Amino acid sequence: MDLILVAEQALNGLQFGLMLFLLAAGLTLVFGIMDLINLAHGSLYMVGAYLAAAAMAAGASFGIAVLAAIAGTALLGMALEVTLLRRLYQRDHLSQVLATFALILMLNEGVRMIWGEQPLMLNTPAALSGPVELLPGLMYPAYRLLIIGVGLVVALALYLLVTRTRWGMWVRAGASNRAMTTAMGVPADRLFTAVFGVGAALCALAGSLLGPLLAVQVGMGESILILAFVVIVIGGIGSIRGALVGALLVGLVDTGSRTLLPAVLRQVASPEVASNLGPALASILIYLLMAAVLFWKPRGLFPARG
Repeated sequence: MDLILVAEQALNGLQFGLMLFLLAAGLTLVFGIMDLINLAHGSLYMVGAYLAAAAMAAGASFGIAVLAAIAGTALLGMALEVTLLRRLYQRDHLSQVLATFALILMLNEGVRMIWGEQPLMLNTPAALSGPVELLPGLMYPAYRLLIIGVGLVVALALYLLVTRTRWGMWVRAGASNRAMTTAMGVPADRLFTAVFGVGAALCALAGSLLGPLLAVQVGMGESILILAFVVIVIGGIGSIRGALVGALLVGLVDTGSRTLLPAVLRQVASPEVASNLGPALASILIYLLMAAVLFWKPRGLFPARG
């Protein structure tokens, strides 16, 4: 196996895993603290990508577009929490699933009405359009390195926020025992709104950074939402550390297997069989990983509760 190829796929997996972490971190906090199954979380990722693309189309720089997407999506997320989702906290999970699924349809149609059916272009910044030589023979896109750097910085900042601040103490307490946290006088309404706003902002950051690599189109949040749920199941509900570890595992397994598994199969099977069987096996590996983790630790790797 070519070591350069392995190193490149490891970096791709790290980049994808960190973006999954941005999605899963907000989702696991919302699920862990509010006990809310929010299927519309991926739609906020889509809204963030569209806002960034619209800002760039209006003449903003890439950095300003990303900041505008973060601010706009955070405000939308907090408005949704105050006006709609707050009414679902005392409902059963079936009601939450149905309500947030309806919200997916509403947001998709809203995006379609504003920006139309056709995907939008979100271009890579010109300064980051070229490759960077990391090692002799290993050229890697500068923009993907930026994504990795931003993901690591945000992961560290979120860790410090959750573990070193009063707000983070409330978040950890709410994830461990929500009823007792409320009884001790923690302002639950403000906490829930802030957590949802932070989760929406992280979604927007992931969407705007991945926009130049993926298509900015209606419904783009649904497929990545499934992976985000896999991440929080593997990592443990309500755990930021679990979300990071689970996201990195899923990112490395998913990205690496799609390239490396067909190459391995070509050593024992015909090229035609390898090209057909490899992607099929790669697509189910993350679910096998989830099943293995749940068999070993049913509450995930680092559960916040229990």
